[in-house]
Amino acid sequence: MDLIAKERDRLLQRTARVYGLSFTVVSLVCLSMPGSVDVLTWVLCLPLYAVLGFAQVRLGRSRSLRWVALGIAAGLSAILVITFASTAGVGPSAISAVAQLSAGSIASFAVVLTTERMRRIFLAVAIVVSITIVTVSLAPYQAPLRTIPLQVLGWLLAAIIGFWISAGVPRAARRIASIGRAHRAERQASETEAQRRQGARLLHDTVLATLTLLAHSGVGVAPVALREQAADDARLLRQLRLGATPAPQSSGTYQLEVSEETVLGTTLESVKQRFGRMGLEVSWHGTGQVLLPSHVLDAFLLALAECLENVRRHSGVTEAHVTITDDETTVRAMITDSGVGFALDDVDSARLGFKESVVGRLREVGGKARLFSSPGSGTTVVLEVPK
Repeated sequence: MDLIAKERDRLLQRTARVYGLSFTVVSLVCLSMPGSVDVLTWVLCLPLYAVLGFAQVRLGRSRSLRWVALGIAAGLSAILVITFASTAGVGPSAISAVAQLSAGSIASFAVVLTTERMRRIFLAVAIVVSITIVTVSLAPYQAPLRTIPLQVLGWLLAAIIGFWISAGVPRAARRIASIGRAHRAERQASETEAQRRQGARLLHDTVLATLTLLAHSGVGVAPVALREQAADDARLLRQLRLGATPAPQSSGTYQLEVSEETVLGTTLESVKQRFGRMGLEVSWHGTGQVLLPSHVLDAFLLALAECLENVRRHSGVTEAHVTITDDETTVRAMITDSGVGFALDDVDSARLGFKESVVGRLREVGGKARLFSSPGSGTTVVLEVPK
Protein backbone atom coordinates (compact mmCIF):
# COMPACT_ATOMS: atom_id res chain seq x y z
CA MET A 1 0.00 0.00 0.00
CA ASP A 2 2.90 2.37 0.64
CA LEU A 3 4.06 1.88 -2.92
CA ILE A 4 0.55 2.59 -4.21
CA ALA A 5 0.37 5.77 -2.13
CA LYS A 6 3.73 6.92 -3.52
CA GLU A 7 2.62 6.28 -7.09
CA ARG A 8 -0.63 8.14 -6.40
CA ASP A 9 1.23 11.16 -5.01
CA ARG A 10 3.66 11.14 -7.92
CA LEU A 11 0.76 11.13 -10.38
CA LEU A 12 -0.97 13.97 -8.53
CA GLN A 13 2.22 16.05 -8.50
CA ARG A 14 2.85 15.61 -12.20
CA THR A 15 -0.76 16.38 -13.04
CA ALA A 16 -0.65 19.57 -10.95
CA ARG A 17 2.61 20.62 -12.61
CA VAL A 18 1.31 20.24 -16.16
CA TYR A 19 -2.08 21.75 -15.27
CA GLY A 20 -0.57 24.76 -13.51
CA LEU A 21 2.24 25.50 -15.97
CA SER A 22 -0.23 25.51 -18.86
CA PHE A 23 -2.32 28.25 -17.27
CA THR A 24 0.79 30.17 -16.15
CA VAL A 25 2.04 30.35 -19.74
CA VAL A 26 -1.37 31.37 -21.08
CA SER A 27 -1.69 34.08 -18.40
CA LEU A 28 1.76 35.47 -19.21
CA VAL A 29 0.90 35.57 -22.91
CA CYS A 30 -2.29 37.52 -22.14
CA LEU A 31 -0.35 39.92 -19.92
CA SER A 32 2.20 40.47 -22.70
CA MET A 33 -0.41 41.57 -25.22
CA PRO A 34 -0.03 45.24 -26.32
CA GLY A 35 -2.11 47.60 -24.19
CA SER A 36 -2.61 45.07 -21.42
CA VAL A 37 -0.44 46.81 -18.78
CA ASP A 38 2.37 49.32 -18.82
CA VAL A 39 5.98 48.16 -19.21
CA LEU A 40 6.92 48.74 -15.56
CA THR A 41 4.06 46.53 -14.32
CA TRP A 42 5.01 43.82 -16.83
CA VAL A 43 8.65 43.94 -15.64
CA LEU A 44 7.57 43.70 -11.98
CA CYS A 45 5.29 40.73 -12.74
CA LEU A 46 7.88 38.78 -14.72
CA PRO A 47 9.94 37.59 -11.65
CA LEU A 48 6.72 36.63 -9.86
CA TYR A 49 5.65 34.51 -12.83
CA ALA A 50 9.12 32.92 -12.81
CA VAL A 51 8.82 32.06 -9.10
CA LEU A 52 5.34 30.62 -9.69
CA GLY A 53 6.59 28.46 -12.57
CA PHE A 54 9.59 27.31 -10.53
CA ALA A 55 7.31 26.29 -7.64
CA GLN A 56 5.11 24.32 -10.03
CA VAL A 57 8.11 22.53 -11.52
CA ARG A 58 9.41 21.65 -8.05
CA LEU A 59 5.94 20.48 -7.06
CA GLY A 60 6.17 17.79 -9.72
CA ARG A 61 9.13 16.29 -7.83
CA SER A 62 8.37 17.00 -4.17
CA ARG A 63 5.36 16.66 -1.87
CA SER A 64 6.52 19.49 0.37
CA LEU A 65 3.86 22.12 1.11
CA ARG A 66 6.43 24.90 0.95
CA TRP A 67 6.31 24.79 -2.87
CA VAL A 68 2.53 25.05 -2.72
CA ALA A 69 2.72 28.03 -0.37
CA LEU A 70 5.45 29.67 -2.48
CA GLY A 71 3.48 29.21 -5.70
CA ILE A 72 0.22 30.59 -4.27
CA ALA A 73 2.03 33.56 -2.71
CA ALA A 74 3.84 34.38 -5.98
CA GLY A 75 0.61 34.10 -8.00
CA LEU A 76 -1.42 36.31 -5.65
CA SER A 77 1.44 38.84 -5.54
CA ALA A 78 1.41 39.00 -9.34
CA ILE A 79 -2.35 39.65 -9.27
CA LEU A 80 -1.90 42.50 -6.77
CA VAL A 81 0.85 44.03 -8.90
CA ILE A 82 -1.29 43.81 -12.06
CA THR A 83 -4.35 45.40 -10.48
CA PHE A 84 -2.75 48.07 -8.29
CA ALA A 85 0.65 48.97 -9.81
CA SER A 86 -0.39 49.73 -13.37
CA THR A 87 -0.57 53.47 -14.02
CA ALA A 88 -2.13 53.04 -17.45
CA GLY A 89 -5.10 51.11 -16.17
CA VAL A 90 -6.01 47.45 -16.60
CA GLY A 91 -7.14 46.36 -20.03
CA PRO A 92 -9.26 43.34 -21.00
CA SER A 93 -6.14 41.27 -21.67
CA ALA A 94 -4.84 41.98 -18.17
CA ILE A 95 -8.19 40.95 -16.63
CA SER A 96 -8.03 37.73 -18.69
CA ALA A 97 -4.46 37.18 -17.44
CA VAL A 98 -5.65 37.57 -13.83
CA ALA A 99 -8.50 35.09 -14.47
CA GLN A 100 -6.12 32.53 -15.96
CA LEU A 101 -3.71 33.05 -13.10
CA SER A 102 -6.22 32.80 -10.28
CA ALA A 103 -8.73 30.19 -11.51
CA GLY A 104 -6.18 28.05 -13.34
CA SER A 105 -2.54 28.41 -12.38
CA ILE A 106 -2.98 29.06 -8.63
CA ALA A 107 -5.99 26.72 -8.38
CA SER A 108 -3.89 23.88 -9.84
CA PHE A 109 -2.30 23.40 -6.41
CA ALA A 110 -5.63 21.97 -5.25
CA VAL A 111 -4.78 18.76 -7.13
CA VAL A 112 -2.13 17.82 -4.56
CA LEU A 113 -4.08 19.04 -1.53
CA THR A 114 -6.79 16.36 -1.53
CA THR A 115 -5.04 13.31 -0.04
CA GLU A 116 -4.77 14.05 3.68
CA ARG A 117 -6.70 15.93 6.33
CA MET A 118 -3.98 18.51 6.96
CA ARG A 119 -3.68 19.19 3.24
CA ARG A 120 -7.43 19.59 2.91
CA ILE A 121 -7.43 22.18 5.68
CA PHE A 122 -4.60 23.98 3.85
CA LEU A 123 -6.71 23.77 0.67
CA ALA A 124 -9.75 25.34 2.36
CA VAL A 125 -7.65 28.23 3.70
CA ALA A 126 -5.99 28.75 0.30
CA ILE A 127 -9.37 28.87 -1.46
CA VAL A 128 -10.78 31.48 0.93
CA VAL A 129 -7.66 33.66 0.84
CA SER A 130 -7.29 33.45 -2.94
CA ILE A 131 -10.92 34.19 -3.76
CA THR A 132 -10.95 37.11 -1.31
CA ILE A 133 -7.77 38.73 -2.69
CA VAL A 134 -8.79 38.26 -6.33
CA THR A 135 -12.33 39.58 -5.75
CA VAL A 136 -11.08 42.68 -3.94
CA SER A 137 -8.36 43.29 -6.56
CA LEU A 138 -10.77 43.08 -9.50
CA ALA A 139 -13.61 44.94 -7.80
CA PRO A 140 -12.82 48.24 -9.60
CA TYR A 141 -12.84 46.51 -12.98
CA GLN A 142 -15.33 43.64 -12.65
CA ALA A 143 -18.42 42.87 -10.56
CA PRO A 144 -17.80 40.40 -7.68
CA LEU A 145 -20.75 38.27 -8.85
CA ARG A 146 -18.79 37.63 -12.01
CA THR A 147 -15.43 37.11 -10.32
CA ILE A 148 -16.41 34.75 -7.48
CA PRO A 149 -18.16 32.01 -9.57
CA LEU A 150 -15.17 31.82 -11.91
CA GLN A 151 -12.78 31.42 -8.99
CA VAL A 152 -14.96 28.79 -7.31
CA LEU A 153 -15.25 26.86 -10.56
CA GLY A 154 -11.47 26.86 -11.09
CA TRP A 155 -10.68 25.61 -7.59
CA LEU A 156 -13.54 23.09 -7.70
CA LEU A 157 -12.36 21.64 -11.02
CA ALA A 158 -8.78 21.17 -9.78
CA ALA A 159 -10.00 19.62 -6.51
CA ILE A 160 -12.25 17.18 -8.39
CA ILE A 161 -9.30 16.10 -10.52
CA GLY A 162 -7.27 15.49 -7.36
CA PHE A 163 -10.05 13.50 -5.65
CA TRP A 164 -10.68 11.48 -8.82
CA ILE A 165 -7.03 10.48 -9.16
CA SER A 166 -6.77 9.73 -5.42
CA ALA A 167 -9.76 7.41 -5.60
CA GLY A 168 -8.87 5.89 -8.97
CA VAL A 169 -5.30 4.77 -8.29
CA PRO A 170 -6.15 2.41 -5.36
CA ARG A 171 -9.05 1.00 -7.36
CA ALA A 172 -6.75 0.34 -10.32
CA ALA A 173 -4.19 -1.23 -7.99
CA ARG A 174 -6.82 -3.59 -6.58
CA ARG A 175 -7.84 -4.61 -10.08
CA ILE A 176 -4.23 -5.20 -11.07
CA ALA A 177 -3.75 -7.31 -7.93
CA SER A 178 -6.88 -9.28 -8.82
CA ILE A 179 -5.56 -9.90 -12.32
CA GLY A 180 -2.23 -10.96 -10.82
CA ARG A 181 -3.94 -13.46 -8.52
CA ALA A 182 -5.93 -14.86 -11.43
CA HIS A 183 -2.76 -15.15 -13.49
CA ARG A 184 -0.94 -16.97 -10.69
CA ALA A 185 -3.88 -19.34 -10.23
CA GLU A 186 -3.99 -20.04 -13.96
CA ARG A 187 -0.23 -20.59 -14.07
CA GLN A 188 -0.40 -22.93 -11.09
CA ALA A 189 -3.22 -24.87 -12.73
CA SER A 190 -1.22 -25.08 -15.97
CA GLU A 191 1.87 -26.30 -14.13
CA THR A 192 -0.21 -28.87 -12.25
CA GLU A 193 -1.75 -30.07 -15.50
CA ALA A 194 1.69 -30.25 -17.14
CA GLN A 195 3.01 -32.31 -14.22
CA ARG A 196 -0.01 -34.59 -14.41
CA ARG A 197 0.47 -35.11 -18.14
CA GLN A 198 4.19 -35.74 -17.66
CA GLY A 199 3.45 -38.30 -14.96
CA ALA A 200 0.86 -39.98 -17.17
CA ARG A 201 3.35 -40.20 -20.02
CA LEU A 202 6.06 -41.66 -17.79
CA LEU A 203 3.74 -44.27 -16.34
CA HIS A 204 2.31 -45.13 -19.75
CA ASP A 205 5.75 -45.58 -21.32
CA THR A 206 7.23 -47.60 -18.48
CA VAL A 207 5.12 -49.12 -15.74
CA LEU A 208 1.99 -49.71 -17.83
CA ALA A 209 4.07 -51.22 -20.63
CA THR A 210 5.68 -53.62 -18.16
CA LEU A 211 2.31 -54.53 -16.65
CA THR A 212 0.98 -55.23 -20.13
CA LEU A 213 3.85 -57.65 -20.69
CA LEU A 214 3.13 -59.34 -17.38
CA ALA A 215 -0.56 -59.61 -18.27
CA HIS A 216 0.46 -61.52 -21.39
CA SER A 217 2.90 -63.68 -19.40
CA GLY A 218 5.85 -61.96 -21.02
CA VAL A 219 5.29 -63.62 -24.41
CA GLY A 220 8.19 -62.87 -26.75
CA VAL A 221 10.38 -61.33 -24.05
CA ALA A 222 13.19 -63.05 -22.21
CA PRO A 223 12.73 -63.32 -18.42
CA VAL A 224 16.02 -61.49 -17.86
CA ALA A 225 14.90 -58.56 -20.02
CA LEU A 226 11.56 -58.46 -18.23
CA ARG A 227 13.29 -58.36 -14.82
CA GLU A 228 15.62 -55.54 -15.95
CA GLN A 229 12.72 -53.49 -17.22
CA ALA A 230 10.74 -54.05 -14.02
CA ALA A 231 13.78 -52.95 -11.97
CA ASP A 232 14.03 -49.73 -14.00
CA ASP A 233 10.34 -49.07 -13.39
CA ALA A 234 10.73 -49.70 -9.66
CA ARG A 235 13.56 -47.13 -9.45
CA LEU A 236 11.36 -44.60 -11.24
CA LEU A 237 8.48 -45.16 -8.82
CA ARG A 238 10.80 -44.73 -5.83
CA GLN A 239 12.04 -41.40 -7.23
CA LEU A 240 8.47 -40.20 -7.77
CA ARG A 241 7.45 -41.27 -4.27
CA LEU A 242 10.37 -39.34 -2.75
CA GLY A 243 9.30 -36.15 -4.57
CA ALA A 244 11.96 -36.13 -7.28
CA THR A 245 11.25 -35.14 -10.86
CA PRO A 246 13.11 -37.67 -12.99
CA ALA A 247 14.36 -36.49 -16.35
CA PRO A 248 14.21 -39.53 -18.65
CA GLN A 249 17.22 -39.84 -20.89
CA SER A 250 15.70 -42.77 -22.72
CA SER A 251 12.92 -45.21 -22.07
CA GLY A 252 13.90 -47.31 -19.07
CA THR A 253 16.77 -45.02 -17.97
CA TYR A 254 16.26 -41.99 -15.71
CA GLN A 255 18.58 -39.35 -14.37
CA LEU A 256 18.13 -36.39 -12.03
CA GLU A 257 20.89 -34.24 -13.53
CA VAL A 258 20.21 -32.61 -16.88
CA SER A 259 23.14 -31.72 -19.12
CA GLU A 260 23.07 -28.72 -21.44
CA GLU A 261 23.74 -30.63 -24.65
CA THR A 262 23.92 -34.35 -25.33
CA VAL A 263 25.07 -36.34 -28.33
CA LEU A 264 22.18 -38.23 -29.89
CA GLY A 265 24.38 -41.05 -31.15
CA THR A 266 25.51 -41.98 -27.65
CA THR A 267 22.02 -42.08 -26.13
CA LEU A 268 20.35 -44.06 -28.93
CA GLU A 269 22.32 -47.05 -27.71
CA SER A 270 20.06 -47.55 -24.69
CA VAL A 271 16.98 -47.55 -26.96
CA LYS A 272 18.65 -50.09 -29.25
CA GLN A 273 19.52 -52.36 -26.34
CA ARG A 274 16.07 -52.21 -24.81
CA PHE A 275 14.21 -53.24 -27.94
CA GLY A 276 16.90 -55.72 -28.86
CA ARG A 277 16.28 -57.63 -25.65
CA MET A 278 12.50 -57.18 -26.06
CA GLY A 279 12.52 -59.22 -29.27
CA LEU A 280 12.08 -56.37 -31.78
CA GLU A 281 14.82 -56.24 -34.39
CA VAL A 282 15.44 -52.60 -35.29
CA SER A 283 17.58 -51.60 -38.25
CA TRP A 284 19.16 -48.19 -37.72
CA HIS A 285 20.08 -45.93 -40.65
CA GLY A 286 21.28 -42.41 -41.24
CA THR A 287 23.12 -39.92 -39.07
CA GLY A 288 25.56 -41.28 -36.55
CA GLN A 289 25.76 -38.38 -34.12
CA VAL A 290 23.63 -35.26 -33.71
CA LEU A 291 23.85 -32.63 -30.95
CA LEU A 292 20.58 -31.68 -29.29
CA PRO A 293 19.68 -29.74 -26.14
CA SER A 294 18.91 -32.16 -23.32
CA HIS A 295 15.19 -31.38 -23.00
CA VAL A 296 14.71 -31.74 -26.78
CA LEU A 297 16.69 -34.97 -26.76
CA ASP A 298 14.55 -36.37 -23.94
CA ALA A 299 11.34 -35.70 -25.84
CA PHE A 300 12.78 -37.03 -29.11
CA LEU A 301 14.06 -40.31 -27.65
CA LEU A 302 10.95 -41.00 -25.59
CA ALA A 303 8.69 -40.36 -28.60
CA LEU A 304 10.92 -42.61 -30.71
CA ALA A 305 10.82 -45.34 -28.07
CA GLU A 306 7.02 -45.13 -27.85
CA CYS A 307 6.75 -45.54 -31.62
CA LEU A 308 8.93 -48.67 -31.47
CA GLU A 309 6.86 -49.96 -28.54
CA ASN A 310 3.74 -49.56 -30.68
CA VAL A 311 5.44 -51.51 -33.47
CA ARG A 312 6.35 -54.30 -31.06
CA ARG A 313 2.87 -54.50 -29.56
CA HIS A 314 0.53 -53.82 -32.46
CA SER A 315 2.20 -54.36 -35.86
CA GLY A 316 2.40 -58.14 -35.80
CA VAL A 317 6.00 -58.09 -37.08
CA THR A 318 9.35 -58.38 -35.31
CA GLU A 319 11.31 -55.95 -37.47
CA ALA A 320 11.31 -52.15 -37.79
CA HIS A 321 13.47 -49.58 -39.53
CA VAL A 322 14.59 -46.26 -38.04
CA THR A 323 16.21 -43.64 -40.24
CA ILE A 324 17.64 -40.54 -38.58
CA THR A 325 18.56 -37.48 -40.67
CA ASP A 326 19.25 -33.84 -39.92
CA ASP A 327 19.76 -30.50 -41.59
CA GLU A 328 20.71 -27.04 -40.32
CA THR A 329 17.59 -26.62 -38.19
CA THR A 330 15.87 -29.98 -37.71
CA VAL A 331 16.49 -33.59 -36.66
CA ARG A 332 14.12 -36.19 -38.11
CA ALA A 333 13.45 -39.82 -37.35
CA MET A 334 11.35 -42.05 -39.63
CA ILE A 335 10.07 -45.26 -38.05
CA THR A 336 8.75 -47.78 -40.56
CA ASP A 337 7.28 -51.26 -40.24
CA SER A 338 5.57 -53.61 -42.70
CA GLY A 339 2.96 -54.79 -40.23
CA VAL A 340 -0.81 -54.96 -40.31
CA GLY A 341 -1.30 -51.19 -40.33
CA PHE A 342 -4.58 -49.53 -39.42
CA ALA A 343 -7.07 -46.91 -40.51
CA LEU A 344 -6.19 -43.54 -39.03
CA ASP A 345 -9.84 -42.71 -38.35
CA ASP A 346 -10.11 -45.77 -36.09
CA VAL A 347 -7.57 -44.44 -33.54
CA ASP A 348 -9.24 -43.61 -30.23
CA SER A 349 -8.55 -39.91 -29.47
CA ALA A 350 -8.58 -40.67 -25.73
CA ARG A 351 -5.57 -43.00 -25.91
CA LEU A 352 -2.34 -41.65 -24.48
CA GLY A 353 0.04 -43.73 -26.58
CA PHE A 354 0.40 -41.56 -29.65
CA LYS A 355 -1.46 -38.40 -28.65
CA GLU A 356 0.50 -37.68 -25.46
CA SER A 357 3.64 -39.80 -25.48
CA VAL A 358 4.55 -38.83 -29.07
CA VAL A 359 2.65 -35.78 -30.35
CA GLY A 360 2.32 -34.03 -26.98
CA ARG A 361 5.98 -34.50 -26.07
CA LEU A 362 7.27 -33.18 -29.36
CA ARG A 363 4.90 -30.22 -29.41
CA GLU A 364 6.25 -29.05 -26.03
CA VAL A 365 9.76 -28.71 -27.49
CA GLY A 366 8.66 -27.19 -30.79
CA GLY A 367 8.57 -30.44 -32.75
CA LYS A 368 5.86 -32.39 -34.52
CA ALA A 369 4.89 -35.91 -35.57
CA ARG A 370 3.23 -37.22 -38.72
CA LEU A 371 1.57 -40.63 -39.02
CA PHE A 372 0.98 -42.61 -42.22
CA SER A 373 -0.77 -45.98 -42.23
CA SER A 374 -3.45 -48.06 -43.87
CA PRO A 375 -4.71 -51.59 -43.21
CA GLY A 376 -2.32 -54.21 -44.58
CA SER A 377 0.31 -51.67 -45.70
CA GLY A 378 2.32 -51.10 -42.54
CA THR A 379 2.91 -47.86 -40.66
CA THR A 380 5.33 -44.96 -40.98
CA VAL A 381 5.85 -42.26 -38.34
CA VAL A 382 7.99 -39.16 -38.97
CA LEU A 383 9.28 -37.30 -35.91
CA GLU A 384 10.83 -33.82 -36.16
CA VAL A 385 12.49 -31.70 -33.48
CA PRO A 386 14.43 -28.41 -33.74
CA LYS A 387 18.14 -28.36 -33.02
